[in-house]
Amino acid sequence: MSKKVVLVTGANSGIGLALCERLLTHSDQIHLCLACRNMQRAEAARTALHTSHPGADISLLKVDIGSLQSVLEASKEIKQRYKKVDYLYLNAGIMPNPQISLKAFVTGLFSRKVISMFATGEGLLTQQDRVTADGLQEVFVTNVFGHFIMIRELEPLLCQPGNTSQLIWTSSSNARSSAFRLDDYQHTQGVEPYSSSKYASDLLSVALNRHYNKQGLYSSVICPGLVMTNLTYGILPSFFWTLIMPIMWLIRIFTNTFTLTAYNGAEALFWLFNQKPESLDPRAKYHSYTSGLGNGYTKPQKMDLDEDTAETFYEKLLELEGRVRDKHRAQEDRR
Repeated sequence: MSKKVVLVTGANSGIGLALCERLLTHSDQIHLCLACRNMQRAEAARTALHTSHPGADISLLKVDIGSLQSVLEASKEIKQRYKKVDYLYLNAGIMPNPQISLKAFVTGLFSRKVISMFATGEGLLTQQDRVTADGLQEVFVTNVFGHFIMIRELEPLLCQPGNTSQLIWTSSSNARSSAFRLDDYQHTQGVEPYSSSKYASDLLSVALNRHYNKQGLYSSVICPGLVMTNLTYGILPSFFWTLIMPIMWLIRIFTNTFTLTAYNGAEALFWLFNQKPESLDPRAKYHSYTSGLGNGYTKPQKMDLDEDTAETFYEKLLELEGRVRDKHRAQEDRR
C-alpha cells in the first residue's frame, strides 16, 4: 500500500477519536484503522469521521486489549490485511472504579498544590483492579501487556528494511515510580494500578527503543495533560464536574497542563506523526500543552526512570509472555 497505515487502539472516543480527526484533516494519504473493543461505537466513530472526511480510507478492527485471545486474533487479522504498519498508536487504556480521597481532595483544593493535584492525581486517586480470564491484573494487561503482545505479534510489519515505524504510547502525568515495583509489576498489592501501569509503559518504551531502533522501529510516550474524557468524568459525580469546570477553565490561564479538550489532549500524538522518529529523544515524554488562549503545543520532558530498571522490566515481560503463550497453547490443545 502506498498510503501510510495508521492503527489506533481505543479510537472510538476521547483522545483516540480526536487524534483520528486531526490525522485525516492533515493528510488524505493514510489508511486509518480504528482498533476498538466495542464495534457499535467503532462504527459510529467511523461514520462521524466520514461525515467530516467523506473520502477518508478508514477500516475497523475488533480487539479487546485486555484479552490475550482477542489480541492474538486481531494481530492475525492485521497481518492478513497489511504488508506493513507505519504508526501504531497504543492509546487504549482503563482506570476501573476510580475512588477519590475526599480528605486529600479538600486539603489539596485549598493548598498551593491544587494544580498539581488535578494534573497528576497524586495522593488523590485509587482504583479497584481485578483478575482477567488470563489470570492477569486487568489494568496491567489492558494498559501495558496486551499492547506488548500486539507489538511482538506485529514485528514483521513494524520492522522492515528501508522503512521506519513508530510506536506511540498514551501515558500520563500520573505515571509515578513510587507506584511501581519490579517485584510486583502487575500491581497486585497496591491501590494505584493505573499509575503503576503508566510508569510501566514509560519503562517499556525506553527498553523497546534499545532493542528495536536498529530494526527501524521507534517508540515514544506522550502525556495528554488534564483532559475531560469519559475516563476523567468517571472519577467524580457529574454534578461536581459541573460545579468545578468554570474554575478549571480559569486555572488554565495560569497553567499549560490543563488541556481540557480531547482535541488539545491529542496535540502530542498528532505532533509525533509529523516527526522523523530518528530525531526523537527515547527518554523524553512528549507533553500536550495548551496556552491560556487555547493554543496547543508540544514540549518534551526527560522521564525520571532508570534504564537498567527498564531493561529488567522488559525481560520480565518476555518471561511472562512465554508463560502466557504456553498456557494459551495448552488450552488450545485441549479444545
